Amino acid sequence: MNLWRVLLGLALLVPCLTGCGQTRADDSIAVIVGNNPPHISFDRSNLLDIFLKRIQVDDDRAALVPLNLASTNPLRVAFSLSLTGERPAAMQRYWTERYFYGISPPYTVRSQEAMLRFVADTPGAIGYVASCRVDGRVRVAAHLPVPEELASQIHQLCAQPEAE
Repeated sequence: MNLWRVLLGLALLVPCLTGCGQTRADDSIAVIVGNNPPHISFDRSNLLDIFLKRIQVDDDRAALVPLNLASTNPLRVAFSLSLTGERPAAMQRYWTERYFYGISPPYTVRSQEAMLRFVADTPGAIGYVASCRVDGRVRVAAHLPVPEELASQIHQLCAQPEAE
């Protein structure tokens, strides 16, 4: 009977050692900025406005430079779904309308490594990578959850080295 209680106690303790039911960092999307980050709150509302380019400068009036991965990249799809509730293709009409006001969509980079480099080297740049790819070149401004339907694809991105 005592062995059963010990095993039950361990079963309840192990999840707490890995975060007590919280999302693990490598199961999320890290919104990243350089080591001299823009002066702005990175709450969900502001992130949405930054990536939709409704906010284009920080609190000090310095330019913000949001970045995206290619629209077919699973991480871009996950980011878009998590932040806007829409897939990248569904945002095409929004960007077509914004274009007539002289506002282009965020720059697109080819890979997570390119995202890390650009963000690290460009003042005001804001991007995203799988949390497992974050390193000392950048700071994490926020974490976004990975939609359940894309979790296995994002996990695979972390399990394999990225081709440049």
